[in-house]
Amino acid sequence: MQKKHHIIKLIEQGEHQQLDFKFAINDSKKIARSLSAFANTDGGRLLIGVKDNGSIAGVRSEEEYHMIEAASQLYTRPEVKFETLKHNINGKQVLEVIIEKSKNRPHFAPDEKGKMKAFVRVKDQNLLANGLLLKVWEQQKKETGVKIKYNDAEKLILKYLSENDYITFSKFKKLANITKNYAEKILVDFIVLDIIEIVISDSLIFYRMKDSKFNILK
Repeated sequence: MQKKHHIIKLIEQGEHQQLDFKFAINDSKKIARSLSAFANTDGGRLLIGVKDNGSIAGVRSEEEYHMIEAASQLYTRPEVKFETLKHNINGKQVLEVIIEKSKNRPHFAPDEKGKMKAFVRVKDQNLLANGLLLKVWEQQKKETGVKIKYNDAEKLILKYLSENDYITFSKFKKLANITKNYAEKILVDFIVLDIIEIVISDSLIFYRMKDSKFNILK
């Protein structure tokens, strides 16, 4: 019995947080957003020559590779590295683009208006990272540890999240009656310490205890 090609196995998974299908590449800036999102999140693969429904159309020309190279070199900052593999599936070529999770986050790419932004991969979408997540990445790069003083605001958010599924930034700031900067610092510190996590969707950004099983994105 012939073994199923690993590309076919990937396609059968459908698009998800670490997998994206592209029928063709005609916009290097758009691909740069995908590179940024994968590198900033958990890494992943682009399958070029595969339609959204999973059918294999095949890569049309060598131009596809050059478009990805342009996306990486011209439109990601710092540059997102990638590897490519070519696969022949039933006479049609699929280009597999592999992006590793980066230790040098955040990586920026131009948004639809041309402004450089950091993106994250959430399920099968590339979404904008918010400013607080950028501060988390900055803190994670520092060699100095995180020290937390358990004042009223710190105690409040831990108590609230022990009794509720999640909290938004604005609600935390209002409940604790603290400044925006202080609220950000508390959340950043708790996220870096792996106590709280940020959850981003296309409609809401919220914070929850790291071991929470609640997920409104399901």
